[in-house]
Amino acid sequence: MNTAAPAATGKYTPSQLEPKWQKNWFESNVFRAEVDTSKPKYYVLEMLPYPSGQLHMGHVRNYTLGDVLARYKRATGFNVMHPMGWDAFGLPAENAAIKRKTHPKAWTLNNIAEMKRTMQQFGWSYDWSKEVATCLPEYYGHQQGLFLSLYEKGLVYRKETFVNWDPIDQTVLANEQVVDGKGWRSGAPVERRSMPQWMLKITQYADELLADLNQLPNWPERVRTMQENWIGKSQGLQFSFVVKHGAATLPDTLDVFTTRPDTLYGATFCAVAPEHALAAQTALNDVKAQEFIAEAAALGTAQETIDKAEKKGYKTPFTAVHPLTGEELPIFIANFVLSTYGTGALMAVPAHDERDFAFATKYNLPIVPVIESTQDLPYTGDGAHINSPLINGQKVDEAKAIIISKAESEGWGKGVTQWRLRDWGISRQRYWGCPIPFIHCEACGVVPVPRESLPVQLPEDVDITGSGNPLDTHPSWKHTTCPSCNGMAVRETDTMDTFADSSWYFMRYLCPQANQPLDKAALDYWMPTGGGVDQYIGGIEHAVLHLLYARFFTKALRDTGYVSCTEPFSALLCQGMVIGNSYQKADGTYLYPSQVEQRDGTWVEKATGEAITVKPAEKISKSKNNGDSPDALIEKYGADTLRLYMLFTAPPERDLEWSETAIEGAWRFLNRVWTLTEKAVAANGSGDDATDKALNRKIHQTIRKVTSDIERFQYNTMVAACMELANGLYAAEGKASPALFRQGVEALVRLLNPAVPHITEELWQLLGHTQPLHAASWPAYSEDAARDDEITLIVQVDGKLRARVVLPADVSEADALAAAHASADAKPWLEGKTIAKQVYVPGRLVNIATASP
Repeated sequence: MNTAAPAATGKYTPSQLEPKWQKNWFESNVFRAEVDTSKPKYYVLEMLPYPSGQLHMGHVRNYTLGDVLARYKRATGFNVMHPMGWDAFGLPAENAAIKRKTHPKAWTLNNIAEMKRTMQQFGWSYDWSKEVATCLPEYYGHQQGLFLSLYEKGLVYRKETFVNWDPIDQTVLANEQVVDGKGWRSGAPVERRSMPQWMLKITQYADELLADLNQLPNWPERVRTMQENWIGKSQGLQFSFVVKHGAATLPDTLDVFTTRPDTLYGATFCAVAPEHALAAQTALNDVKAQEFIAEAAALGTAQETIDKAEKKGYKTPFTAVHPLTGEELPIFIANFVLSTYGTGALMAVPAHDERDFAFATKYNLPIVPVIESTQDLPYTGDGAHINSPLINGQKVDEAKAIIISKAESEGWGKGVTQWRLRDWGISRQRYWGCPIPFIHCEACGVVPVPRESLPVQLPEDVDITGSGNPLDTHPSWKHTTCPSCNGMAVRETDTMDTFADSSWYFMRYLCPQANQPLDKAALDYWMPTGGGVDQYIGGIEHAVLHLLYARFFTKALRDTGYVSCTEPFSALLCQGMVIGNSYQKADGTYLYPSQVEQRDGTWVEKATGEAITVKPAEKISKSKNNGDSPDALIEKYGADTLRLYMLFTAPPERDLEWSETAIEGAWRFLNRVWTLTEKAVAANGSGDDATDKALNRKIHQTIRKVTSDIERFQYNTMVAACMELANGLYAAEGKASPALFRQGVEALVRLLNPAVPHITEELWQLLGHTQPLHAASWPAYSEDAARDDEITLIVQVDGKLRARVVLPADVSEADALAAAHASADAKPWLEGKTIAKQVYVPGRLVNIATASP
């Protein structure tokens, strides 16, 4: 245990005391965490940041939320792991390197140093000995080792697949990186290309990923729903249409999957993906078909983009024979059918599907309703079937079963389960990423790099132009020898999707110096079987991909023997955004909130008086300057003030609207606490019994509430409770006994410590303690002391509030009911009426129901 620094006296000056305590904590290794089986463990983690170079207020909120929990758990006796690191690979570093004529590594490491400096100014209780940066060989070399383990387990493969190609950034884009048909960063229209890609077999875990969502009750329901929808399990019928085409080289059937086999009688056309064999055959001698396929390819492979695009088709010369009616249905090449989803073909039922209805209307195709409804078409609900000889009058579920049974008995289809989830295409054609550890040999094929040759390090002498992959054109790096035959070979030049880097970092934190990817003993302590990170905190924008990939990695690493747990994050908090108004000058430039003020009802620039336009509140960003920089605010108010503002202004899961007025309010409160502590040190007097009893009750009630609020992430009400206690202490000054007054101030300082650690450490010393506050245990409360002498009961008559009565806290049910009936406010509503039922909720209300006349 370290000895505390001497306390300051006089005015509250965060610029002096905050660096002092940060230095004290750092030099004393206060927050260092190691395996200690004598204590219960607690692993609290905020999502690691991308090192863009500047910490923004969203980071400040995220990390403060986690720090409160970490400090509280440490005070309650837990061995707390609270690490931090950097998600440091990615395309932005390459773009910055081009713009600034520097190397991505230099730019990234400089940004890390700058952001770490700002982070340390906030006093967040990180164990910096566990720091990792995903762009360093000591991290990504072990990631390559894990990749080989997944390969040996059969979870990695390479195949030709259609991808979204960004012609400007010259790289493959994930579907989520395609926005309205354009690359998310370059803005260029994407192209649909067939390329060899490294894939991770996440679909092998689809069932488990879906089922195990039930093991995550401490995740937000909306996140679990989003993951469930992304995995997308559906039951249906996979069946074949006989195709009439007259071409010996084409298949005789068209395989499709439908989740609504009960609507088969309503199918009036079929559609195939632009890459389908029937589409290719159509385009052989048809220029218009070739043009249509090229146009469709420009949409890319993102489902969201395709869903938003106008539905277009091109009719092939082929037809599909309906398996129930024998009718011949036209087959269209359609821009909304993906070759990578299902069979790349579908049956269309325009009467009961919005997309099919729009398409059929556009191309004047038949629309046959097969479910009875009085609503306009397309109708997508339940109902009795019509125009369907086998299943007329049947409801959906019964009709599905009948059609599936017929298909299976006649051999033209079978009931199957299908998933929306696709295998993870992990290849990226860029430099600044983790090299994929494989070698291409003409004689031996694709060969893994031997583990003893890891890491495969990135070369630093590269020319990054923004066009193509520098690893492809490097004069020497990719040329190597085959580990199998010793012949000439080339390295794989694709690097890994950066989502891979963030899919296991929380494990590497636990053993950053290990010579192997993971230390199982450390993992079994911090992330044991049946549990993972105890509390994970981050933005809702990561609800699907990052969390899904991390869940997949954890299960795959369990199956390769690295870890014992099944789920990476036992509990999840998705904090709201920090939003703020932006202030724009006439020339289009944006001012910081600190540069503007309101004069006579008009917003103006402080320096010039120029009138400005106030834009609606939105997520704080550097481009809009709608949130002042943390450095400037720390200099003005101190880190503790900003921490308190982040906690008090809004519940953690809600958006927080930027307000410097509220920051000033937090600053004033901390000054009040400072003054209150000075009063406690100088307190004298004999004390008043009534005051002492009320103050003692308030102290214990506040300890109870703050404890409960922290456990439930109700940080705003936690701060509010502390403010109420401070008000109570000011009211009791000179009336309460000095010892109790001091006890109340000490309780206030201890309760505020997780939120504002610097000032409370200082005040703890001012109160005469020689050991630091971070080493003190969490204050305990007495239920007896916290119990009120009196309670206020609400009296409801027939469900409406009619009275409030003040009674002794230990009032019996009979006395409570009698008091309710005797209440002057309730009496008029009870006179002449028969009581049907009475309910007493102890300590809260009496509800009286009268009989109807």
